[in-house]
Amino acid sequence: QVQLAESGGGLVQAGNSLRLSCAASGRTLSRPGMGWFRQAPGKEREFVAAISWSGDITFYADSVKGRFTISRDNTKNTVYLEMSSLKPEDTAVYYCAAGSSAVVVKRGPGYWGQGTQVTVSS
Repeated sequence: QVQLAESGGGLVQAGNSLRLSCAASGRTLSRPGMGWFRQAPGKEREFVAAISWSGDITFYADSVKGRFTISRDNTKNTVYLEMSSLKPEDTAVYYCAAGSSAVVVKRGPGYWGQGTQVTVSS
């Protein structure tokens, strides 16, 4: 079983930045893709970003493109989401995700973290 543990969420003012981290442990996948989803109150969970094992392939939702950056450190089994120019509409629970590739993560990953709350005040 793959365990994913997010950290770094919190309350931030609009326009500021925040970095989320997700550490993978347990039974690890072979060269997994990893990514982030989010779910705002009353809305469905939506894709945010995904990254391949090597880091050379990334996908972003249009709503975060140019503001969010996904990266990973395979020596630490950790993926990051650097969020800048945050907006109130970015407020959501952010979930870390893992799958066999970045494409799989984007379409519907097999593994989820518990989520971390990000609240952006105006």
